[in-house]
Amino acid sequence: MKLHALWILLLIGAVALSGCAASKPGKTEGTEKKDKPEPPKLVGRIASVPADKRFVLIQSYGKWNVEAGSILTTRGADDRTANLLVTGESLGHFAAADVQSGSLEVGDAVYSRHVPKPPEPAPGEEPTIQVPENQQIPLPENVQKNN
Repeated sequence: MKLHALWILLLIGAVALSGCAASKPGKTEGTEKKDKPEPPKLVGRIASVPADKRFVLIQSYGKWNVEAGSILTTRGADDRTANLLVTGESLGHFAAADVQSGSLEVGDAVYSRHVPKPPEPAPGEEPTIQVPENQQIPLPENVQKNN
């Protein structure tokens, strides 16, 4: 009888251990690796602010590889911040940006945050619309135009 009870205990223990191993988090098929968002990168400093304060010149800390239309942020003393829109104009270590909002001064740090672009569909392939499960896709209605 003792031998029979021992086998039952071993069987229960094996089932319990296999259940724990199966519930461990890890890489499984079908799970996508989520990239951590990149922290803002220090790309330069405000070198010049013309009197009208509508644009600035940025002195870059290295090769300037910020695309036109990108949004930059600045940080200065007393928690002063501003948003800049890169114009695409650059010469050597200097680049221009339009002031979108906030206040800034010469010497304020300029930061860039990399935002990956979504993949482009292959030629001839129509992009798919992703709708959350709890929402419905609005269907086009027949609308009569009065001209």
